Amino acid sequence: MANEEMYKPLPSFLTVDKSEIHGLGIYATKDVANQTNLGLSHVLVDKPNIFVRTPLGGFINHTPENPNCVLIRDINFTHLFFIMAIRHIKAGEELTITYQSYDPEQYIDDHDTEFEEVKEEE
Repeated sequence: MANEEMYKPLPSFLTVDKSEIHGLGIYATKDVANQTNLGLSHVLVDKPNIFVRTPLGGFINHTPENPNCVLIRDINFTHLFFIMAIRHIKAGEELTITYQSYDPEQYIDDHDTEFEEVKEEE
C-alpha cells in the first residue's frame, strides 16, 4: 500500500482545530499564497440545491468582514465548488469565507481565475 495514493480529506498544509469563531475551523499549518486553490468544498448532487460538503466545506467558518477565501464554481464542471485564497494566509491563521445563507450558489464569488490543483509535497 506504500505506493498507492491515499485519500486525504485536506491538503497537508491545512488542519482542523478549535476556532475562536465557532466550534472547529480550518487552519493553515504553512503560509498559503494568494490565489491558491485549497480544494474541493461542495458538490451539487441534485437540483434544487442539494449539496454534499467535503471536510473543507464543512469546517470553514464564516466571517462578515475581511475573509481570506472565497467559494468558486469550477468553470468546466459546474457542479463542483472550490475554496480559493484571496490573499496571503499566514501559518496558524484560520481560513474564512463570507456567506449569507447555507446555499453555496448564493455566495459564489465571480472569480474567473483559472488555478491549478493543489500539489502535495512529498
